[in-house]
Amino acid sequence: MDKIVQAIRQSAIPLTKNDGYSILLEKAAQVKHVLLGESSHGTSEFYKIRAQLSKRLIEDLGYSFIAVEGDWPACQKVNRYIKGYDQVHKNAREVLSTFHRWPTWMWANEEMIELIEWIKELNLKRPKNNQVGFYGIDVYSLWESMEEIIHYLEKINSPDIEKAKKAFACFEPFNREAQMYGVSAAFYSEDCHDEVIQLLTEIVTNKEKYTSLEESQLNLEVNALITANAENYYRTMVVNDNESWNIRDQHMVEVLNKISSFYGQESKGIIWEHNTHVGDARATDMTDAGMVNVGQIVREQLGTENVFIVGFGTHRGTVIAADAWGDDFKKIVVPSAQEESWEDFLHKAGPYDKMIIFSENTSEFNKRMGHRAIGVVYDPRYEHFGNYVPSILPQRYNAFIYVDSSNALQPLKLEKIYI
Repeated sequence: MDKIVQAIRQSAIPLTKNDGYSILLEKAAQVKHVLLGESSHGTSEFYKIRAQLSKRLIEDLGYSFIAVEGDWPACQKVNRYIKGYDQVHKNAREVLSTFHRWPTWMWANEEMIELIEWIKELNLKRPKNNQVGFYGIDVYSLWESMEEIIHYLEKINSPDIEKAKKAFACFEPFNREAQMYGVSAAFYSEDCHDEVIQLLTEIVTNKEKYTSLEESQLNLEVNALITANAENYYRTMVVNDNESWNIRDQHMVEVLNKISSFYGQESKGIIWEHNTHVGDARATDMTDAGMVNVGQIVREQLGTENVFIVGFGTHRGTVIAADAWGDDFKKIVVPSAQEESWEDFLHKAGPYDKMIIFSENTSEFNKRMGHRAIGVVYDPRYEHFGNYVPSILPQRYNAFIYVDSSNALQPLKLEKIYI
């Protein structure tokens, strides 16, 4: 394994200078999408570096929007704020304080505030047709998306309102409990599939009737898509974890494509998600289980040459996570990386922050080894048994950014609502 350490030393670009990311930005200049990962949802440096890269991609290379692993309705509030549609919230902190779905800290954190204000200031100088957007592309917001649909259709007195209310009424007995709906749909055939598909079909068929003012048409269509795909996701998740994963990631790409179409053929997008979503699944053991992800799908759709994927990792530090799903967040110590993992070798190559741009000259890295992944639930005592994804890094990413010692994210203090 000394050869890997030596190869890292020869290939690594130290991130100690202001121009450390210039080579990465040159590589990303001509692609359709840049995917920026993270190996946890609670590491401050990952958010700060992604923000730094996103600013450069937007200002220097003309990227049009940021799409994140978040709920569409909640992120629409950010989008409306940065584009001047929102006359209610005075600043980014107020907007982010409206994020209530657990885990709130993913987007309601101190690190996001500066980026959101920066985009708003940039948009003030730009015409409406050239403003940068911010969108959530995840699938979880079933009830919130249905409420958004009904609110808008009532506002414009649409003839489709009765179909929307019928679909919403179908879900009412489940009291916003996704697990309850999933069990009823999967085992007792008590589902709302026909209702949400009919609603989606009607909205897509009649979409030209809806105004494009303040992105209303896009908002309505995506909320309808979420309603259909979320119903499918919750119905599937209780019987097949792998298939529900695929439904979720396929949905995220579907929404990404709708955003991209909205901005036009020449638009370019920045995607912020966990490494497990952006890093090509075919370079991991996910493919052995029949799982796909966003990175794989966009490469297949657009061609590898039109997608640039950046993975992130750290050797040790602290992270924000929870002991169990829905629990309060806390700061957790991240121990030194497992022996002979990618993070271990990156540390042994020198205890400093670094970046590797993978190319034909980095063939020494074409080995499948453990690569740490920390979720919103994390127990470091057991991480060696489940937090390392066997990965061939040069096939999974185009580049990898390594932070030797990282720090926990700074969440805003919010009231939480369980999903």
